[in-house]
Amino acid sequence: AKPSWLGKPVAMGTNVDCYQRAEGRYRLMPGILAALTDAANPFSILTKGSLILRDLPLLTKAASVTDVTTAVSVGFVDPTLWRAVEPGTPNPLKRLEVCRALNAAGVSCGVLMAPILPHLSDSPDQLAATVRAIAAAGARYVSPIVLHLRPGAREWFMGWLDATRPELSSKYRAMY
Repeated sequence: AKPSWLGKPVAMGTNVDCYQRAEGRYRLMPGILAALTDAANPFSILTKGSLILRDLPLLTKAASVTDVTTAVSVGFVDPTLWRAVEPGTPNPLKRLEVCRALNAAGVSCGVLMAPILPHLSDSPDQLAATVRAIAAAGARYVSPIVLHLRPGAREWFMGWLDATRPELSSKYRAMY
């Protein structure tokens, strides 16, 4: 409502997923979505969670008055790798169901194919299987993103790699 606000697009979920488990308890997003809709302010949401579907009526309302885009993050569809690398997140196929549901409701959704993990999820067969699943879900776009490791995440990931795939540790240390 501040007169100096120019209505520039707001990107949510780009640093921290706004639909993490705590959102189920604190329910901050409905108020945020309502405020953005009231101002007809464009926005985007990136998530790994399926909780976004709770707010589907709010998202469709917003999409009727402003530009709303969403994306889910799915780096691979291998269930064994998912359990090892992304504990506590919804199954990648569930995330693709979220993509399908958002698009069916008129809320544009694409897929950030991230993270692509060198030597773990980047074989031609793995990449093709993931892209096929993304296309089958009706994603509006796919943007591949190779793993990047910020401080904190790097230490956790390297510890996980040392414990589970030590044969890759030296290769990752050279890359990252």
